[in-house]
Amino acid sequence: MHLLTLGLNHRTASLALREKLSFSEEVIRSALSRFSCGHLSSPIAELVILSTCNRTELYAVSSQAGFAELETFLSEVSGIPAAIFYPHLYRYKDVDSARHLFRVAAGLDSLVIGEPQILGQVTRALELARGAGAAGATLNRLFQSAIHAGKRARTETAIARNPASVSSLAASLAEKTVHRLDEAQVVILGAGEMAELAVEALRKRGAVHITVLNRTLERAHALADRWNARAATFEALETSLAAADILIASTGAPHTLISPQMVENAMRQRPTRPLVLIDIAVPRDIDPETARLPRVSLFDMDSLSAQLEDSLAQRLNEVPQVRAILEEELAGFERYLRSLDMLPLIAEMRQRAEAIRQAEVERTLRRLDLTEAERARIEAMTQALVKKILQEPTTRLRAEASCPHASEYATVARTLFGLQNHTGLCSFSGEACSISAAD
Repeated sequence: MHLLTLGLNHRTASLALREKLSFSEEVIRSALSRFSCGHLSSPIAELVILSTCNRTELYAVSSQAGFAELETFLSEVSGIPAAIFYPHLYRYKDVDSARHLFRVAAGLDSLVIGEPQILGQVTRALELARGAGAAGATLNRLFQSAIHAGKRARTETAIARNPASVSSLAASLAEKTVHRLDEAQVVILGAGEMAELAVEALRKRGAVHITVLNRTLERAHALADRWNARAATFEALETSLAAADILIASTGAPHTLISPQMVENAMRQRPTRPLVLIDIAVPRDIDPETARLPRVSLFDMDSLSAQLEDSLAQRLNEVPQVRAILEEELAGFERYLRSLDMLPLIAEMRQRAEAIRQAEVERTLRRLDLTEAERARIEAMTQALVKKILQEPTTRLRAEASCPHASEYATVARTLFGLQNHTGLCSFSGEACSISAAD
């Protein structure tokens, strides 16, 4: 079996392409359900989908080392021909796949190094896969290990101190583009996690006049009330645009909410005042053509990357220590992967021993006149004997799975226990391992 990762992110794909491949939880649930019902080709045994503002990644356990099935599946789920995104994909296998997820969970692969949201997003991706029955033992172990590594990175280093999330960068940009933030009219479009982080960052920078707009008034109030802001629904968007100095958009809408015509109408009501639009949503909330209007400044996720250097200097100093933590955690996961190579052999040993036990017990019990209780005690006693006899050999095989001579140990074990010869691929290694007793 092989561990596979197929994906694209802010380093390999433009915002325009990323937003086409950005999936809501509803779409992810549907895709995972299709997989669990056998829609994806048979080599794929497990699947987790991670989709955030800046990345879409498929993690899979497969009996084959190729990525064709995952590429086809990504095309079907997104409705985008594979030829469009194919050149922008990265592909990792086995330990490299695990190393990539560890880096993602620790925030080393984020637009903003060490940003806090990604760890929760990795956790949520696993929860969705579990809920659909798509994540088995291997991906469960991989994601739990990555989450643990990410938590260690944040608690044992300063990689996440003085948070510099995309939302805080948006707030910093807002502060730099208006004369006085405490006098500016600020509108937040959306009421999710990114929006709340933006409100928090704006408050810390002195913003006073904040209005939260959301599709539902209840959700808008839930955020606004926590930060002493005003709340309204999307019906107030055009009015709010006309009054705003800064608008930060962060909804989960699948299409743009603010058109050039809408902004142009708002600017007619304020002929001398500039307007700063900051779009941190993926897909985008604001039509990019809006940037062509006079006195309108538009910043999106890609343009925010130019604002990162000052925020990242201190965090970059922590990267070597974080990498050391990740390699330590990765070594533990590698041992787990190697132990999987021995599982079929251990299962065969137990099956062989159990078959012998059952045959001998059945032959013995035919000669004895025993009660049901006495028969049950003999069954229990012989089961315990088999378990104790196999405990040391199986424990040793698991321990030796990570050593360079693992295949030789497997050969000897098969010979000693009279098991059938077997030649194949070591799980997650990609290297041919002959474990034939005839060798």
